[in-house]
Amino acid sequence: MAFVAPTAEQLGLYLGLTEIDGDRADLLLATAQSLCETVVKPLPDGAQAVVLSVAGRAYINPQQVSYETIGPMSVQRPQGSGGLYLTKADRTALKSLAGRGGAFTIDPTPADATPWPSWPTDGEIGPGAEYEPGWGWV
Repeated sequence: MAFVAPTAEQLGLYLGLTEIDGDRADLLLATAQSLCETVVKPLPDGAQAVVLSVAGRAYINPQQVSYETIGPMSVQRPQGSGGLYLTKADRTALKSLAGRGGAFTIDPTPADATPWPSWPTDGEIGPGAEYEPGWGWV
């Protein structure tokens, strides 16, 4: 099954909102999808959760206010605040959904490899010559 982009209605349901600004939600979802595609392209099935998470953060808290006091007004914002962003967990989830990010090995040995050398050998040494234990090929 291929990736299906989430809709504005799904974003509203994800955030628990009864009403949602459709145009703004569509813009954030499209931008979040593009941002996710910078990590993995094409997006794998299951990436909807990451796209919804990224768009939801921006929809609910567009300036990423991390601290607020009501009276007398106090707001604290982290550096580089505002906009859409991917967390390390988002990047890891996308890579995992795409089947990347785990440990693996690559065997560079060809399937038809033999234990014998592929370079020309000296006829006086090696297979065909006499081997004497302790002395080697004589």
